[in-house]
Amino acid sequence: MARKNVLIMGAAGRDFHNFNVFFRDKDEYNVVAFTATQIPNIEGRTYPKQLAGKLYPSGIKIYEEKELVNLIKKLKVDEVVFSYSDVPMEYVMTKASIVNAAGVSFRLLGAAETQIKSKKPVIAVLAVRTGSGKSQTSRKIVEILSKAGKRVVAIRHPMPYGDLVKQKVQRFAAYSDLKKHNCTIEEIEEYEPHIARGGVIYSGVDYEAILREAEKEADVILWDGGNNDFSFYKADLTFTVVDPHRPGHEMSYYPGNTSLRLADVAIINKIDSADAKNILTVRENIHKVNPGATLIEGASPVTVEKPELIRGKRVLVVEDGPTLTHGEMKYGAGVVAAQKLGAKEIVDPRPYTVKSITATFEKYPDIGKLLPAMGYGDQQMKDLETTINRTKCDSVIIGTPIDLGRYIKINKPHTRVKYDLQEIGSITIETILRERKFIKK
Repeated sequence: MARKNVLIMGAAGRDFHNFNVFFRDKDEYNVVAFTATQIPNIEGRTYPKQLAGKLYPSGIKIYEEKELVNLIKKLKVDEVVFSYSDVPMEYVMTKASIVNAAGVSFRLLGAAETQIKSKKPVIAVLAVRTGSGKSQTSRKIVEILSKAGKRVVAIRHPMPYGDLVKQKVQRFAAYSDLKKHNCTIEEIEEYEPHIARGGVIYSGVDYEAILREAEKEADVILWDGGNNDFSFYKADLTFTVVDPHRPGHEMSYYPGNTSLRLADVAIINKIDSADAKNILTVRENIHKVNPGATLIEGASPVTVEKPELIRGKRVLVVEDGPTLTHGEMKYGAGVVAAQKLGAKEIVDPRPYTVKSITATFEKYPDIGKLLPAMGYGDQQMKDLETTINRTKCDSVIIGTPIDLGRYIKINKPHTRVKYDLQEIGSITIETILRERKFIKK
């Protein structure tokens, strides 16, 4: 029987995982190409033979997604598998229409087809959109379990932006590991908070190999999801974070709506800064699609290291990059701090941007006066540094999860804004963990 030619649409994450767990080593399929979008500098590479398996001695080429229709014809594709996340439902179906019009099938792989079973208990933390507060939730769970004497190992949704062979399995337990693995700002933002608390976090490309390594040192595995994707592992308990600053997105984004439907516990975050009507909308939508989910309401109060650098000052606000770009948030913790502490002005960075940062604003024109902390590689990190240092302001507010000043040289006063999850009410993450017997009552 002839092998079915498959093209996988991705963004260097879910696409590689779907290949590894569903297509690799299966004689009935022939994956002829990956396409890439969302993340810069992914296309033009090859998924290496060392990871692709015996059926792909030359590896698998990665193309720009804009070549999709031509590739379907050129490579005689029979089926296209959509494998990336944090996009509107309409966007997904538009891609499906393009693929169907080109004459072939369009497919979305489901949870049961792609999740790996662990030998240890697994807690999954998901979100309906990038920037909802998933990372704070993950940190809170690790803190509670660690205090109860559990060894927790976090595993992060993939961000393989470098040498894929070297990134097959990555373990981060010290700041030196960030340098060892030549991490981008986007990677550091996810790994550093765990390291700072004495934790261990894994990431990489091959998530079965990653899991088996993590199991060796863990009592509990924490899936620290990203990009509103659902878990790569079969979870014993799933938390999904919902954002009332973007009401309705929990119903209209893929696969965030899937993540909501998978939730055992739905956390409505940021209620301290959201409108009451938006909180109500989100609560009603959760009940519509997942009435059995337990609800937790939470806040993300901000703390500022040097408030004197904000009061009455003309400030440049640097926020988490993906949250502003494909996450479509109009503001983050930095803006909240600027407003709370009475900044004189939020300075527009757009007249001062250079190279790849300029290109980011061209691609995402709705970002406005905030500066996304883009850092997909050394050159973009340098462009970010140059943009910050060119901007005429009194001080810089860093609203990213990391100490940005550790990784780029900022030539003006700057202060960090930190934020953690604070549950409101009697139902908390800790009470859930006790009820589900992750810790003793």
